Amino acid sequence: MSDHPAINRRNFMQRASLLGGIVAGVAAGADNAKSRGLSATGLSIINMTSILKLDRSNQRQLHEIWDQAHVLAALQGLANRRSANIYQFFVGGQTGGIDRFWLRWMRRSDNWLGRAQTRMVRNVRELIMDYRHLVQGLVVYDQHVPSTSNVASTVAGVEDLLPIRFDPSPDSLFHFLTWDLHGPRFPVRRWLIHPDGTPLFTGRGIIPGTGTASTRSAKCDAYIWAKELFLDTGRCNAAKMGYYIDAYWLQKPSGYIPNNTLCNHDYFIAHRGFFFDLSPWADETPIDDPHQPLGTDQRTLRAILRSAWTQLNGRRMIHIGGFIPWNKKYTNYKGAGGKHGGVASEWEYAYIVSCFNGYMDADALGCSAMANASLYQHYPLRRRYRQQFPTARDLQRRGLMNPQGRVADKAFVTIYVGDYDSAAWLYQMLPVMWTDPARGTIPLGWAFDPNLSDRFAPGMVYARDTKTLNDHFITGDSGAGYLNPGALQPPRKFSGLPSGIEAWRVHCEKYYRLWDIQLTGFIIDGDAPAMNDQVKAAYTRFSPDGVVAQKVPTLSLFDQVPFIRMYADLPDSVQAAARMILRQTAEKSAQFRIYRTILRTPSWHKQLFALLKNSRLGHRLEIVDPYSFMRLAKAVEQKKDDMRRT
Repeated sequence: MSDHPAINRRNFMQRASLLGGIVAGVAAGADNAKSRGLSATGLSIINMTSILKLDRSNQRQLHEIWDQAHVLAALQGLANRRSANIYQFFVGGQTGGIDRFWLRWMRRSDNWLGRAQTRMVRNVRELIMDYRHLVQGLVVYDQHVPSTSNVASTVAGVEDLLPIRFDPSPDSLFHFLTWDLHGPRFPVRRWLIHPDGTPLFTGRGIIPGTGTASTRSAKCDAYIWAKELFLDTGRCNAAKMGYYIDAYWLQKPSGYIPNNTLCNHDYFIAHRGFFFDLSPWADETPIDDPHQPLGTDQRTLRAILRSAWTQLNGRRMIHIGGFIPWNKKYTNYKGAGGKHGGVASEWEYAYIVSCFNGYMDADALGCSAMANASLYQHYPLRRRYRQQFPTARDLQRRGLMNPQGRVADKAFVTIYVGDYDSAAWLYQMLPVMWTDPARGTIPLGWAFDPNLSDRFAPGMVYARDTKTLNDHFITGDSGAGYLNPGALQPPRKFSGLPSGIEAWRVHCEKYYRLWDIQLTGFIIDGDAPAMNDQVKAAYTRFSPDGVVAQKVPTLSLFDQVPFIRMYADLPDSVQAAARMILRQTAEKSAQFRIYRTILRTPSWHKQLFALLKNSRLGHRLEIVDPYSFMRLAKAVEQKKDDMRRT
């Protein structure tokens, strides 16, 4: 396998089908009902699926979709900051089936919300009136400078405001919030547009409210303004950022409406995070700002990340939710206006953020939408969630290794079941994967990044409390978050900063310990350098059962921890996948092969395993879980080392 395997996860997203309804049946609950994080006044539930039926070709209805989703996300962020108050049905087909699934599970009598009082709220305007006491006013933005919508989300979290698009028409949500006699009549605390509707940010002169010369981009001036006022001063939470598409979506509103990802804002607003939407490329101008000086977007991104690193003194990692809006901007996808491919753009962005101690919680299409994370953050967790790991005696009993540590002469295959480096992906796909009838009948390595518990603890607990002996948990890329570990080591191309290895080690140890993970399922090295010995040593501290990566030898030991190269991504067709594995394991030397699948169900894997075992090479193939795989690989390498020493 080359250093750049077929990592076409983002291409797969284009084909990933959206979930259209609720999965029947809910598995047994997690923790007993607890009061931590519950509101004393009960839970307000709002059904937002009515806006999915609005006509996006009608400008008024299009604006209603955007405005309602944005204001609700901010209101949730404020109301759910300290306790669980507001829940919405929005994601999961036309019924909000995914949101309903998770509320139903949490409402079981033995679960967290089992005894919580609930009430249905008719619409966003009623909800605003109910929670208006939490709102200090409005931040008003300019849809004609789309970046101001993201800036408004930043300001909303820091100053307890609601973000609203400037629209003085009498039927607009802006009018209701400001002037309507039946509305809250909030004062405007921050104008990101002049009150007469002319732009505040023009890309000329001095950036308003600062002493800084314009970047010659209105888009980037707005972000520099926010950086100087909120990030540089420490008013923002530098450890929480959101990379979500700005109001440019209003110019290209096609696709599943929740994938405008406004519903994802609530968690980062609750945490007073910083929002941005910038191109990672320095060699082309972006489609949403084609007249900016070349490289302005990337320079602005690096300035934002540098400010966050400085606020954290380089000692903490930066959690960045969201992902490149590749179907609308920054890539060569049809209409997105760029010359670079989707995977190349992902890798460039990953390389940049890694150089500043940033890691992705990669809410990418087509499972990019996630609602209610500001509420899920309060889900009560136990101190630790234990796994059962195979022992040497287990391997001997299964005939895979003898008492002297000699491994059976077989071709061992294991599957990394991904890609779950995004809370949104886990949120949408877990109901399908976990209720699949084949789950538990075959050994699978579920690659759930453990840091996803920050935004989606209920899903992590649900999976752990309903697992079978054949469900094994490893990490997705690249541990407790997606980054390029080689970009943590100096020299760091995009930042020139000191090493981030220790910050990453401390960060990962916390999550690996909580979820009892000892195996890193895949490191995407991307375009960053290969891991040096210092990075590998850090991984051995929190991932003692092994590490899978791109830019490593086929199989080696480092400090007695096996490092193995990811062999390939399996194609969608189960027959083609079986042919690939059989072809690649036919050679006698092919003793250990790990493959990656993306959003494939247990039933698909069961079919694959049956094809492999019934093949002419089936007697030689042994399909095992990732932990058994790594322990067998380690035993083989140790034997080789012993032979070399003698």
